[in-house]
Amino acid sequence: MSLATLSEVLRPALKDGYAVAGLVTLGWEEMRAYVAAAEAEAVPVILQAGPGCREHTPLPVLAAMFRSLAEEASVPVVAHLDHGYSFEECRIALECGFTSLMYDGSKKPLAQNIDETARIAEMAHAAGMSCEGEIGFVGYHGGADSAGTDPDEAAQFARDTGVDAMAVSVGNVHLQTRSGARLDEDRIRAIEAVTDLPLVIHGGSGVPDAQRTALARTSSICKFNIGTELRMAFGAALREAVGADPARFDRVQILKETHDPVMAATRRVLAALKPA
Repeated sequence: MSLATLSEVLRPALKDGYAVAGLVTLGWEEMRAYVAAAEAEAVPVILQAGPGCREHTPLPVLAAMFRSLAEEASVPVVAHLDHGYSFEECRIALECGFTSLMYDGSKKPLAQNIDETARIAEMAHAAGMSCEGEIGFVGYHGGADSAGTDPDEAAQFARDTGVDAMAVSVGNVHLQTRSGARLDEDRIRAIEAVTDLPLVIHGGSGVPDAQRTALARTSSICKFNIGTELRMAFGAALREAVGADPARFDRVQILKETHDPVMAATRRVLAALKPA
């Protein structure tokens, strides 16, 4: 069994100069493709259940799927709750078998974010699991604007919450469909100077491949969350499969044809984050 916690995959990445992909899942088909890609690249992978995924599939079912894949995998697999918004949701995720929690209090006042994140980190650690928190707000393409992470607040957050990884807002944007949202490397260096925590980039789909690779190898950014570009690969493959034979109606046969394209797109993401 290759089930791992977030700390177990990020601490080696921080030490050895690479990053691990946090891959946003929506269903079994891409989960399976993600793990197959990680095995092909011989790297760990973080399977993430975000709010959209949880609206569609209950947490116990997601945990069972993640753990089933991990049991058969030849590489470490993290079962990660992404953007948990309440203590209760995080508690249920732990009870279901998730190995890592990400609590998102980034829209709340600093003191409240610290207090709530610290409580959830304590709960996760008591269960032997990991916790990621967020300081600074990462906005959405076509939606809410970002609020960049203040390095002094990041230092306080890292010190007072006890989290294992810290998501930061440094020019990254969720749901970016085109590459080109370059990250603010000066802000990243300022944050690195005040904490030794592994740093996390949400909205990694908008970051150019070359910058992802450079930061994975030369900075404290150890986790890039990637969702949109892989969902786009899935959608393109699904449209092609459906259109290839309008008379075909068996969803299993149709969905099988998404596997290879999604796996190939995922391998490109993972390869860019590997050590030199």
